Amino acid sequence: MVSFRATSTPCSEWRVSQAIKRAQVGDREAIGFIYARYADNVHGYVRSIVHDPHEAEDVTQQVFTKLIHVIGKYEEREVPFFAWVLRVARNVALDHLRRQRAIPVEEVWTTDRGGGDPAGNGQMRDLKAALAGLPKDQREVLVLRHFAGFSPTEIAAQTGRSEGSVHGLHHRGRRALRAELKRRGAAPATAGSRALEERR
Repeated sequence: MVSFRATSTPCSEWRVSQAIKRAQVGDREAIGFIYARYADNVHGYVRSIVHDPHEAEDVTQQVFTKLIHVIGKYEEREVPFFAWVLRVARNVALDHLRRQRAIPVEEVWTTDRGGGDPAGNGQMRDLKAALAGLPKDQREVLVLRHFAGFSPTEIAAQTGRSEGSVHGLHHRGRRALRAELKRRGAAPATAGSRALEERR
C-alpha cells in the first residue's frame, strides 16, 4: 500500500496521481499529503492576489477546505493537477476580495424607518469617532480609499508606501473600524448599503 504521509521523500508525479485518486474517495491521509505538498505554493500564490499575509493564511485554509469538496470533479486528462489547484485558489481568493469590497462607510447605514436622513440618528458621528480612534496611518488609508476613492496603487504613490503596506493598513484599519462600530452599536448595512454599492 502506498503511503501518503507528509514526511515522505519528495513525491513523483505517480505518487501525486495516486494521492489524488485516494483523496477523491475520501482518504484523509491522501488529502493530508496533498496539503503538505502544495500548501506553501498555494499560500504564495494567494498572497500575490490578496496582498496580506494574514488574509493569505485564511484564504489558503479556505482553498483546501474547498478542495476536499471539489476534488472529485478533477480529471487528470483535462489539466495538470497543480494548475487546477491554482485555478481553485484564484477563485477562492477573488471571492474573498469581493466580500472585502464592502466599504466601512456602508456598514453604519441602516434602512431609515423614519424616512429621514440616516446621518441624523448619530451614525455619522459614530463613524467619525471610530475613525478618529484609529492609528493615523490606518485612518489615512481608509479615508483615501473609501472617501477620496483612490485605488491602492494611487494611495501607495500618494503616501510613499509600498502597495503591500497599503493593503495591510487597509485590512487592519477595516477590522478595527468594524470592531469599534460594533462596540458602539452601529448596525450592519442593509438597503442603504446596497444603494451605495450601486453608486460605486
